[in-house]
Amino acid sequence: MPPPLDCLSGLLMAVAAIATATSSAVAAPKVAQADKSAEIGTRGQREAKDISYGGWQKLCFKAGGAPTLCRTSIIGQFSTGQTAIRLDLIEREDASTARLQLFVPVGMYLQQPPKLTVGNGAAFRLPYTWCLTNLCVAADVAAPKIISEMETGEAILLELVDSNLLALTTSIPLAQFASTRKGAPSKMFEQYVDE
Repeated sequence: MPPPLDCLSGLLMAVAAIATATSSAVAAPKVAQADKSAEIGTRGQREAKDISYGGWQKLCFKAGGAPTLCRTSIIGQFSTGQTAIRLDLIEREDASTARLQLFVPVGMYLQQPPKLTVGNGAAFRLPYTWCLTNLCVAADVAAPKIISEMETGEAILLELVDSNLLALTTSIPLAQFASTRKGAPSKMFEQYVDE
């Protein structure tokens, strides 16, 4: 019969080997998940035909001595009057970059960011940044190429994936985007601060 100390050391080595194998097997799926593409296979597709879009509007905000912030927006509504989609291009007077921001209803599959395609251009994604009780916001810095495509394009094809993994598409008109963006704001909100 081997001494008890040899049995104990053999048992500890076996446990250590099993723990190492188990931890590497558990870590492997996490690495594989991280390497997966953001594309999720959808179960089908449908066009959201019940959304009607208003015109583009430019609103600007000037608070005290801060640079002016302008938002060029379009809103799509369901027939009930509820906002379905809102797309904003947000630009600050002294900044070299702009932000593209999209508001969508809750119930979307948040692991699949909205995909936007301007005309025949390359598709791009806006990652979801936060959600409230009645809407989710996807936003990111807008590349200058995307803004110029929006100015010359006819429509943005928006594709969302809902929680049932159905792809929902809608076409956002760009007919007056360029003239609205370059024109005077329809409303200017100013705040004066007395010091």
